[in-house]
Amino acid sequence: MKLYYTPGACSLSPHIVLRETGLPFTMEQVDLTTKETADGEDYYIVNTKGSVPSLMLDNGEVLTEGAAILQYLADLVPEKQLAPKAGTMERYRLMEALNYIATELHKSFVPIFNPAYEGAKEAAKNKLTVEFDYVDRLLTQKPYWMGEQFTVADAYLFTVSCWIEAAGLDIRQWKALDQYRQKIASRPSVKEVLAEEGM
Repeated sequence: MKLYYTPGACSLSPHIVLRETGLPFTMEQVDLTTKETADGEDYYIVNTKGSVPSLMLDNGEVLTEGAAILQYLADLVPEKQLAPKAGTMERYRLMEALNYIATELHKSFVPIFNPAYEGAKEAAKNKLTVEFDYVDRLLTQKPYWMGEQFTVADAYLFTVSCWIEAAGLDIRQWKALDQYRQKIASRPSVKEVLAEEGM
């Protein structure tokens, strides 16, 4: 497998999960401005959306969208318990979590990082504050998003929580989230990934 990524972007979450799985993989960095890979290839040939992450499978198929990639990787190694078993209510709860992180957290950062949305930055920060208030309340009740076990939802939440300071927000206002992020950052897989991506 090959992961197409950009350092610090949302591709960080499948990078973490790949390390957690122990599966063999390679990586190819993508410049999201030029849409070129580190090898000088046109990234649109790999992913016509031009976004990361993309996961090229061993059979040549390309899987896109972080939430789908995360679940695919988890299902390759069910013994690691990175996702509940497909078809169970717990798996639907995981899907619920991934959708929330993608739509309410991840996408709310877009106006902050994209100059085209200059007039929407304050509204985005206000929305993120409300959404992270919810996340903080959730994390006061359990150590990980799904309960007692680290899952792919935690890799994704950790990734978007790493953007909080860049958005001009202070993570210290969310005590449980702050402690959670420190806990996730201390995992060997996460330490390795952060070092590899220069973060």
